[in-house]
Amino acid sequence: MLNEANVAKGGNEARRAALHVADRWLADRFSAGWGLLTGRPVSLYAASVLRIGYGLLYLIFLLREFPHRDEIWGPGSPWTPALAGELFEQTGWVSVLTLSDSRAYFELCYALALVTSALFTLGWRTRIMSVLFAVMVTSFHARAIFMTDGGDNLILLMALYLVLTACGRRLSLDARRNRRKSVSADSGPRAPGSPLARQLRDSRTTLVTALHNCGMFVIAAQVCLLYGSAGLYKVQGSTWGNGTALHYALNLELFRPWPALSNFVDEHTLVIAIAGYLTVLLQVAFPFVLFGRLKYPVLTMLLGMHLGIAVLMGLPLFSGAMIVADAVFLPDRFYIRLAGLCRRLVRRTSGPGPVRAASAGAVPAQAGPGDALGSKHRAVLPAERQDAHDRPETASPQLPSKGS
Repeated sequence: MLNEANVAKGGNEARRAALHVADRWLADRFSAGWGLLTGRPVSLYAASVLRIGYGLLYLIFLLREFPHRDEIWGPGSPWTPALAGELFEQTGWVSVLTLSDSRAYFELCYALALVTSALFTLGWRTRIMSVLFAVMVTSFHARAIFMTDGGDNLILLMALYLVLTACGRRLSLDARRNRRKSVSADSGPRAPGSPLARQLRDSRTTLVTALHNCGMFVIAAQVCLLYGSAGLYKVQGSTWGNGTALHYALNLELFRPWPALSNFVDEHTLVIAIAGYLTVLLQVAFPFVLFGRLKYPVLTMLLGMHLGIAVLMGLPLFSGAMIVADAVFLPDRFYIRLAGLCRRLVRRTSGPGPVRAASAGAVPAQAGPGDALGSKHRAVLPAERQDAHDRPETASPQLPSKGS
């Protein structure tokens, strides 16, 4: 009986030790996850590149469609505000463009959309501009949902996600203003704050950091889902399996902006087949190569693929949106090194700066005519002579000669 009690006691102690180790491991993992979520904002440069990219893309899109704005979104559109309202009742979409049928109201909204896109790109009051940019993109997308291509779908999603991020911390007017404020604050005395104010400030910083990190994670997951689902969808088709999918895409009249170029590419059947298989492979494998250096050549090949789509199929907005989305997977050190490389290239191409003329004080003592090289008498330059004449009170007194 005693031995059985000892065995049971030993078993209970082993279970308690195992539970303690498991609890400690879970606590460590939770602390590490919480520190990763709230410790510091990640990928600030990538978030800024997303802001600049999508803001600039939509600004160019609005400027390109400026002559056709009334037919697409305005009162003269075949898709009238009444039809849009009926669709909104089924889908739940909303748009500020349908609040009035006035032409003046539409022109005002269009002008505000242009200004919002420009200020969002520059990073001026980014928190407010990100919300306005999301409202503007949502309104224009919902107003003419059947009138545009698939590129604005991704821009719509990214505009909503960027509201959560701190996309104005780098490469923005806000960052420049904050640097100036920090310099002025460091130069002057700081007023001591109350403990409550410090706690509120720390809580706000933690909340902003957590929202930013979650937003960047959602953006990365969205891009992975997009590539993975596109690749798996292609695998199901027979044309992608036998390598003829790109041949049919190049012969669609709707996607042939350059018929001669499409025909020239279509003549190289082997290249087209290899490009089709490589496209499927890159899209399916994309989510699995993001945690190593293999992602850099994969992103480079995807860049070439999107440029080909923009040129051959006439979808620049879609290709631009995908290229900007890929920037979320590049770390901040990549952008820092890229900026340093650009600065070095600019310095090399600009050449050395102009050589400044040496001042009078930098001219060494010269020997006079007939004097030895080491003569003690210094030659007086014309500039010094003029200065001494203009300022006699500061000129040094002349030593008497030996014969005086």
